[in-house]
Amino acid sequence: MQEKALDIINEVKKAVVGKDDIVCKLLMVVLAQGHILLEDIPGVGKTTLALAFSKAVSLDYKRMQFTPDVMPTDVTGFSIYNRATGALEYKPGAALCNLFLADEINRTSSKTQSALLEVMEEGSITVDGTTHPTPKPYIVIATQNPVGSAGTQLLPESQLDRFMVRMTMGYPDRQAEVEILKRKQSGDPLDRVQKVATAQDLIDMQRSVETIYLHDDIYDYIARLTRATRENKMIRLGASPRGSIALARMAQAAAFLSGRDYVVPKDVQAVFGDVIEHRILLNAQAKIAGMTAPQLLKSILKEVPAPAVAKR
Repeated sequence: MQEKALDIINEVKKAVVGKDDIVCKLLMVVLAQGHILLEDIPGVGKTTLALAFSKAVSLDYKRMQFTPDVMPTDVTGFSIYNRATGALEYKPGAALCNLFLADEINRTSSKTQSALLEVMEEGSITVDGTTHPTPKPYIVIATQNPVGSAGTQLLPESQLDRFMVRMTMGYPDRQAEVEILKRKQSGDPLDRVQKVATAQDLIDMQRSVETIYLHDDIYDYIARLTRATRENKMIRLGASPRGSIALARMAQAAAFLSGRDYVVPKDVQAVFGDVIEHRILLNAQAKIAGMTAPQLLKSILKEVPAPAVAKR
């Protein structure tokens, strides 16, 4: 299973250059059965990343541009009366697929944004009292522009908390940008991405990740880290228990990709910032002091002692 995961990573890297860490963490989120929020400026490869991944694992993929006129029913679907049968027929929305790319999610209304709440948490869509399950596996990759971009609307904390991680791709370095230019000269790099896994392979890997062992000391370490975000005097809103659960699942996925069947503290530390940063809010004291969320989380990692956990 680990070899299959590495095959997926290598295929995605054919289209996404110089972002190996982002590609690995994307796969971790999928294996941990979570959803991803990519926050960055346009043109750095967010959509390319999602497309490359969907091709590598042959997933049913749909993309929706979240403009101000998008309605909740465009996402969830709607029921329409069939005169021949005298019954209501469900017409699926864009979200009913394996991999749903919600492009620029913060450009649409709060009402439309909230249409994704149930499907992200429960893996199902309820329309007119009838629940429709999503295909398995199910992944939402949402992109949003940085705060301050014209015409954007911030996601509420309740919806941010549904994303397992928030990541930023950032600009490529000089060498990576040169490689991007060279690859574009010989065609679309996405055309080189081949199918190396199936949806069933992903499901099997997700089940394997669920069996990764966490020692009681690791559970306690995760709880102490998230509790530290609630007790920090610079943070007015700390991570919720959902954040603790997400951190444990991501640590299992990190251990899986490392070829281990047990979690060690470095697995937790490697994903702590990506999982927790978007779940906390800084207070006025932190802003006056010029502190940032990444800085505070790094200080928490230093202050909270890690356990010395041996193999199972």
